[in-house]
Amino acid sequence: MLPGGSEWVLIFLAILLLFGAKKIPELARGLGKGIREFKDASREIKREIETETSSIKEEVKRLDD
Repeated sequence: MLPGGSEWVLIFLAILLLFGAKKIPELARGLGKGIREFKDASREIKREIETETSSIKEEVKRLDD
């Protein structure tokens, strides 16, 4: 179950009190960089899997001929 509007406000205020207004942009940038690196790594793994499966398919096709 997702939090509603008032819950998000309370969560934001708690984060603001814990970290302070100056730290929040820095935390957001770090989180953004982490998400971007995760997506890049996921794309790279997907690309490697696709490359390997296509080479295996080509090898099987070559052996069948």
